[in-house]
Amino acid sequence: MEPIVHQHKLFENLNYSGKALKNREFEKCHFKVCDFSGSDFSGNRFTDCTFTGCNMGLLKLNQATMDGIFFKECKLIGVNFNDCADLLFSVRFENCLLDYASFVNKKMSKASFRNSSLKSTIFSNAVLNKALFDNTDLQGAVFNRTNLQEANFITAYNFAIDPELNMIKKAKFSQQGVLGLLAKYDIQIE
Repeated sequence: MEPIVHQHKLFENLNYSGKALKNREFEKCHFKVCDFSGSDFSGNRFTDCTFTGCNMGLLKLNQATMDGIFFKECKLIGVNFNDCADLLFSVRFENCLLDYASFVNKKMSKASFRNSSLKSTIFSNAVLNKALFDNTDLQGAVFNRTNLQEANFITAYNFAIDPELNMIKKAKFSQQGVLGLLAKYDIQIE
């Protein structure tokens, strides 16, 4: 991966675990079954890229740009997305493991999380209006001063969202999911 700018390339079965790969540009590239766990992608710019089946646990993303990025079947445990550059931040996830990830202060309107695990993930001060949480496990996820207006939680489960601390106007919940809005009251509903 020597060049600084990569366009329309397929990177497959790479093992960059624990290595630094900084200040590079990737446009419309596909990363398939790569191991980037513990790597440092600081300062990289990713535009319209896809990551499929990659291990990216504890990946460092200081000032990395993520614009139009699709993660499918990836392990992203403990990734601090809040370290990414704010400008043009746009990501979506399908069948991913995002436990202990952080999206503090991220603007993610219309973000999509499908069939993913987001256990103990932090969304404090994030903008997630019109976001989709489709069949996502949000056990222990933290929503604090988060904009969740018009977000869709109909098939999400194991969440606890305090309506007094978050903006939830026009958000969508299932009847069972409404219990996640009452968790702080420690009441029993039969």
